[in-house]
Amino acid sequence: MPTRAQMLAAHESVDLHEMLNMKTLGLAKSKLLQGLVFDVELKSLLKKDAEQSAQAIENLQRLYARAPFQAPVPPNRPTPTLDGGGEDE
Repeated sequence: MPTRAQMLAAHESVDLHEMLNMKTLGLAKSKLLQGLVFDVELKSLLKKDAEQSAQAIENLQRLYARAPFQAPVPPNRPTPTLDGGGEDE
């Protein structure tokens, strides 16, 4: 467990929680939209956004261990898409 000096302040923890929520929702939206769009370039951008969002979530989760209060972190990689594909595409 981090020492008190390494812990995040309460407002930092709330900000971190909000960023995790934002990134998780953005990841879910990008994954969903990948199955709805037909333009190859747009689909590629959505895939890149999903990959970057997943990496950002992993980074934020490491910081979450320093929060003075914690709640369960939701799964960070939604896999369903309308075309039946997942992360392995």
